[in-house]
This record gives sequence, C-alpha cells and structure tokens, in this order.
Amino acid sequence: MRIVRNVAAVGAATALAVGGTVAFGATTASAAPNVTPQGVCGKAYKTVNSVPVGSLGTVYLTYNSANGKNCVATIRTNPGSAKPMSTYIYVPATDDWAGDDGNFTSYAGPGYVYGKGYCVSWGGSIANVYVSVDNSNCASLKEQRTTEIR
Repeated sequence: MRIVRNVAAVGAATALAVGGTVAFGATTASAAPNVTPQGVCGKAYKTVNSVPVGSLGTVYLTYNSANGKNCVATIRTNPGSAKPMSTYIYVPATDDWAGDDGNFTSYAGPGYVYGKGYCVSWGGSIANVYVSVDNSNCASLKEQRTTEIR
C-alpha cells in the first residue's frame, strides 16, 4: 500500500513539474511584500504546518475547520523579479490534488483540497530548491520531509 501511495505522490509531483493539468496556471502572481498564508488562502485558513524552501521562502499548509479544506501556498522571503515557483497538495486516500506552477514575483498558490480526517502530502519550490512533506498531519504516520536542490 505504501508503494502505491509513493507512486501516486511521485505522479502528482511529476505532473506538477510539467505543469500539465487544469489546476495549474502559468500566469504571474504579484503581491505586496509581507504576503501571508491567510492572504493567499483566505482569512478562515489557519497555518497548521510549514517547511522552509532553503533561505528563499516557505511553503505553508493551512486548514479551514469550517469546510474541512487544506490550502497550500509557497511564499518568497524577498519578493522581486519573477522566478519559477510551485506549490502542491495531495491526499493519497482520495487521490485528490491541486497546485500552482509558474513564474511568480512573491507567491505560488493557492491550492485547495478536502483534507478533513486524511493524511496529506504537500510541498513546493522556488528556483532550484524543492521541498516535500509526505504523510503530514496524521497521527498514525510519521511525516517525511525532503529538500532537493536541482
């Protein structure tokens, strides 16, 4: 079963890398400095986890208890000229995933999935630094964090 989950997660990450789904856009998002996860995902979303993307920024996992949805956003530490960025979230139990991929000045996202009661895998990238968190926010499994520089 774990192999199936990893294959599905790799599939989601691969689709993210090639940007070949409807959920992904190639438009450039621009925002003022001091962008917050709640500014990207919505005020009702509370940050439940995060992972640094080297020194370039942070990927945030947020949750809205009113609708059971998770949201991810990758936010740069220092907004500026557009750089390749991505963010993704995947629910292995339901095979539901979403994300954003393109050249952005300050953030990638939001990506929303229904995650109430499920483990989620999520991550993102800025320039050549990629991060992922698998089996996140579920009591029965230990999450795995990976950072890769390509």
